[in-house]
Amino acid sequence: MPAATALARAPHARPELAADAVRIALDKAGLDHPQAVLLFLSREFAHDPAPALTAAARTAQCLQIAGCTAAGVFTEEEWVLDGPAAAALVLGEPFRLLAADGLAPTLTLAATDALDWHWLAGGGPRYGVVAGEQGHQVWQAARLQASGRCELRFSGVQAHIGVSQGVRPLSAPQPLTGVHGGELLTLGRQSALSELTRALPLGVRAPQRLPLHHLMLGVLYGAPEHALEEGRYHLLPVLAVNPTRRSVTVAGSPRRGEHVFWALREPRAAEYEMRRIIERLTAEHLDEPRFALMFPCVGRGPAFYGGDERDIQQFVRHCPDTPLIGCYGYGEIAHLDGANHLLQYSTVLAVYYDEPFAAAAA
Repeated sequence: MPAATALARAPHARPELAADAVRIALDKAGLDHPQAVLLFLSREFAHDPAPALTAAARTAQCLQIAGCTAAGVFTEEEWVLDGPAAAALVLGEPFRLLAADGLAPTLTLAATDALDWHWLAGGGPRYGVVAGEQGHQVWQAARLQASGRCELRFSGVQAHIGVSQGVRPLSAPQPLTGVHGGELLTLGRQSALSELTRALPLGVRAPQRLPLHHLMLGVLYGAPEHALEEGRYHLLPVLAVNPTRRSVTVAGSPRRGEHVFWALREPRAAEYEMRRIIERLTAEHLDEPRFALMFPCVGRGPAFYGGDERDIQQFVRHCPDTPLIGCYGYGEIAHLDGANHLLQYSTVLAVYYDEPFAAAAA
């Protein structure tokens, strides 16, 4: 078994936690020494993850260790959002972690204060996560990255990537005709607030009853036709409404002329969409994936699902023998409609199968 995961947790953020996670994963994989390790540490390690990296490298006897600190970490067996924890994925031959080449999909990990839009847009198709609040750290080749960024690709496998944005559309896309910064004034010929309330169920149409913490504005990428079905949109949270101006304020600055729609963050819609994505990513293969990575928004975790971690549960139900590792972020990175984007409240899933030539040679 050339890939396996493990999670270790304790009351205190000790460097030995990282070593424990690596050691247990090596035992599960039947490996003496891995070719590479993906290591995620909980937020309690953010102030100084270097000792944990040293402990992990000593246990693995390997310097190809990449990862980041995050709000929480998980494997296919367990998730932790409320205390110190380390999650490790160990990879044996023929799998390796290599520097990004701008051609293969690039696993991208970034600290919040390291985000740069020109950098994010370049470097080929990206997928990954923004590690967390300010102060989180990123590492590559077992060394902390002063840039706050990590860019890698896997060899020996081919990545199949899907994105679940977890919303139920409430309205059809229409052009944004009036906007000032993040304040939406008119959609089509109607006021933004009128269009929003018309899209909502009768019981929550009054301004004082609007479920603002679940309402989103979807902004389409590319041609409006089939954009919803193809997932070509990003989401902006609704922040406030102004009954006097009949306007709606969102966390972002959509542009006049863009096609937008109202959406509701809803657990059932997210669960259904995640199931469809997993089925699509695995439909063409008889065997299970070699391993998988998942990056949910911290706002898409167990609290969103009422205490369950249904994204992970769905994956395990569909791929019960596949090692899975991931961390909760404050922004998800994905390649949609030919460009790299920073998403919110989403889950990015990458499953890895043998490369076609590798499978043919086996």
